[in-house]
Amino acid sequence: MSGAGKTVCVTGASGFIASWLVKFLLERGYTVKASVRDPNNPKKTGHLLALDGAKERLHLFKADLLEAGSFDAAIDGCEGVFHTASPFFYRAADPQAELIDPALKGTLNVLGACAKASSVKRVVLTSSVAAVIISRRPKTPDVVVDETWFSDPELARDMKLWYVLSKTLAEGAAWKFAREKGIDLVTINPALVVGPLLQPTLNTSAAAILDIVNGAKTYPNSTMGWINVKDVAVAHIQAFEIPSANGRYCLVERVAHYSEVVEILRKLYPTLQLPEKCSDDGPHTPVYQVSKEKAKSLGINFISLEESVKETVESLKEKDHFCRVNVEMDYAVTASRFYNFRIV
Repeated sequence: MSGAGKTVCVTGASGFIASWLVKFLLERGYTVKASVRDPNNPKKTGHLLALDGAKERLHLFKADLLEAGSFDAAIDGCEGVFHTASPFFYRAADPQAELIDPALKGTLNVLGACAKASSVKRVVLTSSVAAVIISRRPKTPDVVVDETWFSDPELARDMKLWYVLSKTLAEGAAWKFAREKGIDLVTINPALVVGPLLQPTLNTSAAAILDIVNGAKTYPNSTMGWINVKDVAVAHIQAFEIPSANGRYCLVERVAHYSEVVEILRKLYPTLQLPEKCSDDGPHTPVYQVSKEKAKSLGINFISLEESVKETVESLKEKDHFCRVNVEMDYAVTASRFYNFRIV
């Protein structure tokens, strides 16, 4: 086991990506110090404590993104730190307090703790394609997005894309802090993350699939990148373990319009009542390409979108999320504003 005898920290450990990351780290023999907001909340921690190896090698720590110093204990003595904790939703009454501050200040608080811990050899930050693709550069079928693209925070602010802004500012601040403090930083920039849920609660990205199968009359006129959560978790670990890993890694198995996702669902589940038409009569937003070259250097083989969609639906069934009122019903429409943004 590659992680035997090594200790790492995972922030926001009860989240969708982080839960799979903790699972795979434990399977590789790592000791995991996991930060959560409330270690005594079984709804948030029960699935982690039930993982193989958790009894022996999983340790929960209370930490808050906005509280300086609260990550010190969790990070002290760790060789690697995986910073996944960051809010992911779109409706916010106070975007600064609910999204931007936790993402930006939280990242700097975590990196501050890493700078104080002489044991830390590398930090892997969970960023997003949201921090990559919002610019005035066109996205058309012949355009290839890669790790050299950076989102424009002022454009995101002007468009009121607060989640995009939060991830863009957080990643930018992380790179600046890492350079100043000499921290070995790698970022993982996944697209829309789907696949099976370990946690009992519905996360925002799984809601994108649930919305389609849960009685929607139309599908969004939206094109976006898709990636399986297990590939994202593995990429984090590989980014820590491979000495030559560096910089940013975009993770996108496929860029697909929602109509393609609906057709995949129709073939997999012919008895489901799925939307027959698009939400508007305009032409479908164009697909574009995202380079896989750098991601493949981490050894990622990519689970297909078809398999990812199937795993998501089966997991939503298992977790009893079907036919519930979905509080994120505006997810896809809002998300499409940044995934499909282009200058006409």
